[in-house]
Amino acid sequence: MGDLKYNFQFCQKLVLFSQDWSKVFLAKRRGEADYDQTYSFICGKLETTDDSIITGLKREKDEEVGADFKVRVYPAATKNILYIKNSGDSMILPHYIAQYVGGKVVLNEEEYCDYIWAPVKGLSDLEPKVETIPDCVAWALKLKDFVAAEDFIEI
Repeated sequence: MGDLKYNFQFCQKLVLFSQDWSKVFLAKRRGEADYDQTYSFICGKLETTDDSIITGLKREKDEEVGADFKVRVYPAATKNILYIKNSGDSMILPHYIAQYVGGKVVLNEEEYCDYIWAPVKGLSDLEPKVETIPDCVAWALKLKDFVAAEDFIEI
């Protein structure tokens, strides 16, 4: 397997806001070893077949909430979190700011059992959730004030 200190998964996440930036989209994991039945951001692992980060984000978004569900993502900045899974495996989680454009949610029921548009103002009270969610949302809301609309890419 090689030198374990360099083995990790790159698992992209969308900090996805409603059109008016007042709510954040969270989905409750199903059958996930570390966060089963816990609300988290959507998207996942970049694969070797993805020819870019945007391709990987779009593929994961389509797999998890459907191709009709459209979002705009800002790919030029991330909030990166190192996560060590209960198994000992390492993950780098780059979080991207995104905004809902339109379309219906078609939730992948193999990976998720529920979703919500959680109000940003009450986010700290929502449970169960991945503990880094409030910090990532605060980061994304600060970033949005410095990003021009034309710098987002629709996926």
